[in-house]
Amino acid sequence: MNRRARSLAVVTILAGGALALIASTQTWLDVVLRDAGVTPLPVAGAVAVPLLAPLSLAALALGLALTIVGPVLRYVFAVIGAAIGGALVVSALRVAITAPLDAVASTVTESTGLSGAGTITGLVHSVTATPWPALTAVAALAVLAGSMFTLLTARRWPGAGRRYRTEEARRPDVSGSRPHDAIDSWDDLSRGDDPTA
Repeated sequence: MNRRARSLAVVTILAGGALALIASTQTWLDVVLRDAGVTPLPVAGAVAVPLLAPLSLAALALGLALTIVGPVLRYVFAVIGAAIGGALVVSALRVAITAPLDAVASTVTESTGLSGAGTITGLVHSVTATPWPALTAVAALAVLAGSMFTLLTARRWPGAGRRYRTEEARRPDVSGSRPHDAIDSWDDLSRGDDPTA
C-alpha cells in the first residue's frame, strides 16, 4: 500500500507536468485583427503564459525527485509541487475564461510592429480560446492533487533503494546478523575488492 501510494502520487504529478509541457507548445488563443481579414494569429501556451513551460518542467523534475528523496524533502517538494500546481491552475483558467489581451500582446506586436496596451486594444477584433487552456488547468489540478496526496501519505512511503544509500550504509553487516548476498558482492567489486578472496 505504501509503495502504491508513492507510485500514485509520483505518476499523477508526472502526468500533469507532462501534459502541461505539451500544452505549452499548442495554440491556446486565436487572435483576429481588424482590417486583416479573418485569418487568425495563433498564440501558443508558452506565449500566453510565459511561466508555463518552466513550471511544467519543474513539476516533472519534482515528480522524479520524489522517488529518491528522504522523508523531510518529500514534504518540502510536495509543498513546492502544490504551489506550482496552484499557479498553473490560476494562469490557465484566467486564459480559458477571459482570453485576456495581455496574453496576445507579444504576438500582435510581432505581427504588426505596434505595441502599447491602447494600440493593441484598437488592433484586436477578437480573441478566442482553444480547449488547451482548460486541458492545462486539468493537468495543473493533477500536479496539485498529486502534491497534496504526497503531503498526506509521505510519512508512510518506503525509503530509497540500496543504490541511493551512502557508502557506509552499503557496507556488509559485519555483526553477522545479515548474510552477505549477491548485491553485496557486486558492491565489493565496484569498490575494487575481490569477494572471492
